[in-house]
Amino acid sequence: MNKGYAVYCDADPCFYDAPHRVAPRPGSGRTRYTLAAAPVPAGWQRHESGDWLALRPVDTDLPDQGWKIHVSACLDNAESVLERVWRHCVEGGTAFKFVPSRYLLHQRNAKYADRAGSGKFITVYPADEQRFERLAGELTELLAAEPGPHILSDLRLGEGPVHVRYGGFTRRDCYDAEGELRPAVAGPDGVLVPDLRGPVFRVPEWVTVPAFLRPHLAARSALTVADLPYTIESALHFSNGGGVYLGRDSRSGERVVLKEARPHAGLAADGADAVTRLHRERRALERLSGLGCTPEVLDHLTVGEHHFLVLEYLDGKPLNTFFARRHPLIEADPGERRLAEYTDWALDIHARVARAVADVHARGVVFNDLHLFNIMVRDDDSVALLDFEAAHHVDEPGRQTVANPAFVAPADRRGVAVDRYALACLRLALFLPLTSLFALDRHKAAHLADLVAEHFPVDRGWLDAAVAEITAGADAVPAVRETAGADAVPAAGESAGAGGAAVLRRPGEPFVPVAPGDWPRSRESMAAAIHASATPSRTDRLFPGDIAQFATAGGGLAFGHGAAGVLYALSVSGADRVEDEEQWLLDRTKQPPSGTPLGFHDGLAGIAWTLNHLGHRDRALDLTELLLDQSLDHLAPDLHSGTAGIGLALDALAAATGDAAARSAALRCADLTARGPRAGSAGRPRAGLLHGATGPALLYLRLYERTGDSGLLDLARDALRQDLARCVRGAGGALQVDEGWRTMPYLGAGSVGIGMVLDDYLAHRADEEFARARGEIVAAAQAMFYAQPGLYRGVAGMVLYLARTTAPAPGTGPGAVRRQLDALSWHAMSYRGRLAFPGEQMMRLSMDLSTGTAGCLLAVAAVHGDPPAGLPFLPPLSGGTPGLGPTRGRDETTEPVAVREELS
Repeated sequence: MNKGYAVYCDADPCFYDAPHRVAPRPGSGRTRYTLAAAPVPAGWQRHESGDWLALRPVDTDLPDQGWKIHVSACLDNAESVLERVWRHCVEGGTAFKFVPSRYLLHQRNAKYADRAGSGKFITVYPADEQRFERLAGELTELLAAEPGPHILSDLRLGEGPVHVRYGGFTRRDCYDAEGELRPAVAGPDGVLVPDLRGPVFRVPEWVTVPAFLRPHLAARSALTVADLPYTIESALHFSNGGGVYLGRDSRSGERVVLKEARPHAGLAADGADAVTRLHRERRALERLSGLGCTPEVLDHLTVGEHHFLVLEYLDGKPLNTFFARRHPLIEADPGERRLAEYTDWALDIHARVARAVADVHARGVVFNDLHLFNIMVRDDDSVALLDFEAAHHVDEPGRQTVANPAFVAPADRRGVAVDRYALACLRLALFLPLTSLFALDRHKAAHLADLVAEHFPVDRGWLDAAVAEITAGADAVPAVRETAGADAVPAAGESAGAGGAAVLRRPGEPFVPVAPGDWPRSRESMAAAIHASATPSRTDRLFPGDIAQFATAGGGLAFGHGAAGVLYALSVSGADRVEDEEQWLLDRTKQPPSGTPLGFHDGLAGIAWTLNHLGHRDRALDLTELLLDQSLDHLAPDLHSGTAGIGLALDALAAATGDAAARSAALRCADLTARGPRAGSAGRPRAGLLHGATGPALLYLRLYERTGDSGLLDLARDALRQDLARCVRGAGGALQVDEGWRTMPYLGAGSVGIGMVLDDYLAHRADEEFARARGEIVAAAQAMFYAQPGLYRGVAGMVLYLARTTAPAPGTGPGAVRRQLDALSWHAMSYRGRLAFPGEQMMRLSMDLSTGTAGCLLAVAAVHGDPPAGLPFLPPLSGGTPGLGPTRGRDETTEPVAVREELS
């Protein structure tokens, strides 16, 4: 689970949205600071962007980069700190910016906030190094007694809240060694290089640290864990509040776990920082000592301001890891015996967890954070419960303040009822781990129970009891839960919205308004959901999608997560086009947002290609001209955001428009792509269609088809072999991408995407290795369960692949396609009575192409569309029934004409 998504849940009950869009409400803790609404000082200007409100004198010219000052603060002293810094900066004519509300400051300091930006409350911009030294000293003295969290990316001055770092003042971007777009600073030669903003203080190699900072650097370096009686061997986990480490007692050699907590950081919903929660955990575990189902406390110590809790090491694996190893639905046909064996194991595990929770309650403790990651299963299937930082005594009042989104209890649950709710969720999650959908509608539990009962030999009464516990009180339409931190996700069922304005589904309406395979009704339903979600009054996005919309400039316009991809999916599926929606994209591309990336899925190339596809050629050519003016030398070679995707777009635009410059640039992109990753790139090379060598292979194939140059076909072969070398064979011989800690079958970063391009390559040249590999990739698309519905990381991608592939392997016929279409309905939700799908992490709906409803629409249209839909540069393969490969698998004997009738 990517916990970064939780912070995007508060602003809207149905969709992910930026935290700064959370509406302030009196008495909710979401009101803005008084100074955020204060008149702008005479001679000053004000600008608000995202989480920041900036003020600067009109006549002040700031450098593009330099030493800047960050001030941190706690929730209780932030307004006082802001008043003093505001006054000091205004009197001195110094530009500054600040986080304008308690809510946003809480989010920046929350447990799973970005560690690189955590703690930053106020940024002060000295005009030169001389004023930097003076201001740093004055602010350090002014705020000496004030507490505040340590800003990990900065150098702290003394023990107060003032920190400094060298970096950019104005936003400039460049591409790093991996081809990712990053904030930039200029080196001595004027060339832009990444402005590194990680959770460690760094200074560019050409920058000299001012002399007055050297004592602070020395003090920072002197703080180590070398004197601890424990040796840290590896990091198990990091959060904004600290880390969890595997270590050994240097005296006994015994393995231990060390939990670290930093003061004023890693806030929970109730404002408790990491240190407070560490003490809670210590008290709870000491109360539970001797149970055998909880770790023993071995030690507690402090290094500087860092607190450490030393715990007994429990040998085992978290329960969530057992799905990849034991769950039968990851297979194509597990058989009754496998299903029964797994059912017996799951029921036994649940019973053991329930007994452990009962033992904890008997000691007067509420666990308060039971979920798949906090349950340790040993080799003998005995269980232990981990992570008691949210635990409290059964008699203590208060709500759940830290929770996994798939197990978070409704607002009305208190005490042991919170754990009962989690145990009910666990009953379903052991069979279908889709309980994060309860954040949208708790009645999804009944649908999941039906699916579990259909596929597993589970007593229906056992499931119904879980559904009753989960849905109790869910028919009421309460106000959206007040949440003050990234750990406090809207409670299950509470996202219906105040007054019913955002109700996803009316009581009694079906969970799946129409089956995905019920074409064209499913197309009409998904298209209606997409249109109903549109927000034409917004300038940042038209259709709600993934949080990636907010990660880069123009993210809400782009093909992958923005309007371009949605409009493309609507178009190729045969859905009605809405002129106002296309006009929105045209209006926003007259002057694309500054800093918009260049790539196909994330930037200008994909937008230009889509506009041309939609018939807006003039605007497409305008964007193409803008794209051609940019340097492509530092881009990654991939399809997502690099030269492969740009080259494909330029080649297609050249073919459509006759633009010679675009054609020449497409060929240059092929040359750049053939160079591979830039020198200096680090880390494990990625594989797959979007970020691996398969995207370049697709570029070479399409250019080969255009030019007839067999050398391009050779390049495609070599690129595909590179990605196949990253694959391993799993259960049932399925070929999947090996990421080191997991294997991936998916369309975007897994083997199925490689299989798509293998099909196209084999249409031009026979290759025994490739033919064998694509047969094994078909098996990767045969699992009965995938965790998410999306196009690039879920079921929809399997539907698209199976509808398109020409592989003659078993499992490529209409039965396999139909089964995955049916599986797509497992994730289905209702949005205003229309068929819609959740996005990444499944806590909110998404309408985008990469993760949401538009991608699911495209996949279903690949099966049923007339003509069938396809991805850009991967159109349906000719020679067979629309939506299906021309050759049936060995397990299918149906003739193509009958196939079409069967699936229509």
